[in-house]
Amino acid sequence: MHIKEKIKVVISDLDGTLLNTHHQISEYTKTVFQKLHEENYLIIVATGRHHLDAFPIVESLGCPVYLVTSNGARIHSPSKELLFSFNMKSDAIKSVLALDIDSDITTVLFREEFSQTNKENKKLNSFQTKMNYPTEIVDFDAIEDLSAIKLFFSHDDHDKLVALRERILVNHPDEFSHAFSLPFCLEFMDKSVDKSVAILKVLEKENFTFAESISFGDGFNDEKMLNSTGKALIMENAVEALKNKLSHIEVISTNDNDAVAKYLTKTLLS
Repeated sequence: MHIKEKIKVVISDLDGTLLNTHHQISEYTKTVFQKLHEENYLIIVATGRHHLDAFPIVESLGCPVYLVTSNGARIHSPSKELLFSFNMKSDAIKSVLALDIDSDITTVLFREEFSQTNKENKKLNSFQTKMNYPTEIVDFDAIEDLSAIKLFFSHDDHDKLVALRERILVNHPDEFSHAFSLPFCLEFMDKSVDKSVAILKVLEKENFTFAESISFGDGFNDEKMLNSTGKALIMENAVEALKNKLSHIEVISTNDNDAVAKYLTKTLLS
């Protein structure tokens, strides 16, 4: 069956995928997604970003979008109705932060209305083109309730984050799901949380299947999503380790080259 006849759902990551290196969606990509909506494709955006951060981005597409955020811990309808939410427990987060984490590593808790961090990180702040999701610098030891949507670590040295991941998993082998959304971003969620799990909830609500879906991604937090859909594409700008691990999946051009929109135009809209 031709892909145009098979696909009814378009699923895309944001950073490194729909967004260019300036963290924006091009006018061309917006036009393509508006045409997809006009032709009755269901559109799902699945990102590691917090929903307050992602809302203005998906609104700029100019068409209705289901939004999966924090790697699957939140699902919002096109009207911004909260359909699903799941938090990490405070005690679980406390046990991770008790591991004496190197102070050079930026630690961030994704809360509902704001984030909390141990230090300012201008590189992370640059990802917000609109400051919808404020951040406060705190002493985590002084906070009693640390329950959060997601626990996030950042450092320019990827190997340092890999070492931290191994330390956490040794102490918590079955408690969390985790992923590198970018080489300098390590994210921990509750073990039940994954983009693919949340996307399935949306598909079931709309009476579609993964087999009728096409997905685009560039990070390890996209891995299960990419492996689940009937057609999947990896961005050329994705890390080599992901492209090697998912060598059976086609690689398209870069996020700066509007690769997602160009591929959808060629395969679904032409």
